[in-house]
Amino acid sequence: MKPSLPFRPTLLAVAIATSTSLAYSEETNTDTESLDTLDTLEVKGQMYRNTATKTQLDPEETPQVISIVSSEELEERSVESLNQALRYTAAINTELRGGAITRLDQFNTRGFDNDLVYYDGLPLLYNQQFLQAQVDATAVEQIEVFKGPASTLYGSMPPGGMVNLISKAPQKESKSSVEIGLGSDSKKEVSFDSTGALSDNINYRVLGLVRNKDGQANTSTEERIMIAPSLDITLSENTLLNINMYYQNDPSMGVYAPLPGVGTVYVNDTYGQLDSDTFLGDENFETSEREVLFFGYKLSHQLNDSWNFLQNARFTTADIYQETAFVYGVGDDGTGYRYAYATDEESTALVIDNQLSGFVDIGDAEHNILVGIDYSNIDSNYSDFDSAWDTTTGSYLNVPTINIYNPDNNQIDANALKASLIQGSDHDYETTTLGFYLQDQIRLDQWVLIAGGRYDQYDYKESGTLYYNAATENSSQNNFSGRLAALYELDNGLSPFVSYSQSFEPQAGKDTSGNSYVPTTSEQWETGVKYLGSGLAASIAAYEITKKDVLTADPNDLYNELQVGEIRSRGIELDASIALSQEVQISIAASIQDVEVTKDVTGIEGNTPIQIPEQQFSTWLSYLPNQGALVGSSFGAGIRYIGEMQMDAANTDTVPSYTLVDLSIGYDLAQLSPKWEGASVQFAVSNAFDETYFSCYSTDVCWYGADRSFELKGRYEF
Repeated sequence: MKPSLPFRPTLLAVAIATSTSLAYSEETNTDTESLDTLDTLEVKGQMYRNTATKTQLDPEETPQVISIVSSEELEERSVESLNQALRYTAAINTELRGGAITRLDQFNTRGFDNDLVYYDGLPLLYNQQFLQAQVDATAVEQIEVFKGPASTLYGSMPPGGMVNLISKAPQKESKSSVEIGLGSDSKKEVSFDSTGALSDNINYRVLGLVRNKDGQANTSTEERIMIAPSLDITLSENTLLNINMYYQNDPSMGVYAPLPGVGTVYVNDTYGQLDSDTFLGDENFETSEREVLFFGYKLSHQLNDSWNFLQNARFTTADIYQETAFVYGVGDDGTGYRYAYATDEESTALVIDNQLSGFVDIGDAEHNILVGIDYSNIDSNYSDFDSAWDTTTGSYLNVPTINIYNPDNNQIDANALKASLIQGSDHDYETTTLGFYLQDQIRLDQWVLIAGGRYDQYDYKESGTLYYNAATENSSQNNFSGRLAALYELDNGLSPFVSYSQSFEPQAGKDTSGNSYVPTTSEQWETGVKYLGSGLAASIAAYEITKKDVLTADPNDLYNELQVGEIRSRGIELDASIALSQEVQISIAASIQDVEVTKDVTGIEGNTPIQIPEQQFSTWLSYLPNQGALVGSSFGAGIRYIGEMQMDAANTDTVPSYTLVDLSIGYDLAQLSPKWEGASVQFAVSNAFDETYFSCYSTDVCWYGADRSFELKGRYEF
């Protein structure tokens, strides 16, 4: 079934349619004075807005923690996914489904899961099933992580924080590069990046990528084709238009199914442990195809010396088709009992954000006012097809068992299996959100004060069949989110701050009594101090987040959920970047968190949610020699420690902690000969000692972490 029209014009919608640790984004530099200087906005585009404030104000003025992952860091570590990019960011746990699952960006921040990612200030499409629009790191200039609730500016958002990918913007200066990469798992990759001026009024940028590699799981492959062109057009002295497009085709995205706890975390006394590349599906019924296309524009108009209007809009269309078989139970002899399903999903999305910002002086206070209206519409169709139960054999029809210790991945007759699948769900659902927000950032001498509020109207419509039942639902919810914060800039470079902020997440549906759910709301208190100066950029913060009205299973009704849960997260986190000399720089990210279910009716009150490490620590050392025989080289080494996590919601066991080491070496070939001007090589290794580690959803559902991998890249810039 094809999805219905994604956007039905109304007078209101038409009216709307016409009307960004420490946010220090230093480039790696041998001059320690550069630590006190922000990158110019030109690198990120003239319409760049700070994720934390949606203004062009310096991020260090923001009294909440922001962490930045720069383009230099992305390149040095040969990052290709968001999960890899966030590995060295405090209080973020990435790769929740191990190293073999790459098709979704899934992580948690300050103890709360987050699958909603932003790109240039607008949310990337996610249909709450298996269809998520990913942006390849090749197209990303930097990543900004705004910690804590962000609903005051962005609407529906998990309370731990938000991640905003900043795209590579068109530049006036002509510059192009071609890069070729070869690596482990038969990885082959070619990418290019070209930017410059087409005329006095038009700058362009176009990026492209082709990648092919074997997946971590046996028989699996990962393929990607990406192209992203954009234009900056100066319409007048005061008006700038950016037009952008991003297309990504993933013909194969590896596997998704987990492995059982026995044989992974729990080593079998008789058969031992499964290999990290174990695959318990079947190559004849393992498909994952995704295609994503979006068009967008940003229109900036300077009304006068003080006021600016920015409209940021994007239309997205995406689809995914997948087939998979996975083990749902294991016998004592290692027999894995399997289940199969397929999904066919399509979604379209339209998002528009209108921002009016300006400066107003009232007495000695400078007010930076922001007024905004944003609108989003996501229209989706989801169909799934499930294995039929064979009452004669007491197993799923046409899905043979598998020996998990000696798997045969070529057993399924795909045609017979497809013919026996039963359609379980086929439903259309549409979400529409309209938000109004107001923010005032006040500078009074050395004080920076922020006050903001936002009102959201959320509507949900659903029709069709859902899990074999009729699915017809219409619900509406509204919410107000607020934010108050203050920061004081001392003359010695220290800036203590305190903030209070709120967030919400709509909850579609009703309980079995017919009562509609209300939005899940959260609030955070945060205090800390930032420092900038003398070759050091650092922040330390303490926070407490309380999430209320969490949906909880009804112990008396298998088909019902009660909105009575509450989760509290407390923590301390540190981010620091230190120039030890003109050649050596070290970054440190550390966090300690205590996350607890404080209200529940299923017996888990007082427990810690799964996949939340109590301690995390990472550090990265960069060495760029500026004299001697090593001039032109770059060396990097990192250590990542993730503390133990709870195995399941009942806290019956824990997933062991682990420590990983990453390495990087680069060289500018121009040091060998002027003929090699513009040529360089980069070699990076992830999990250098091939440490075995796990991520688990329960005692029966686990994944291996990413195996050791390496990549050698050659780049030519001209």
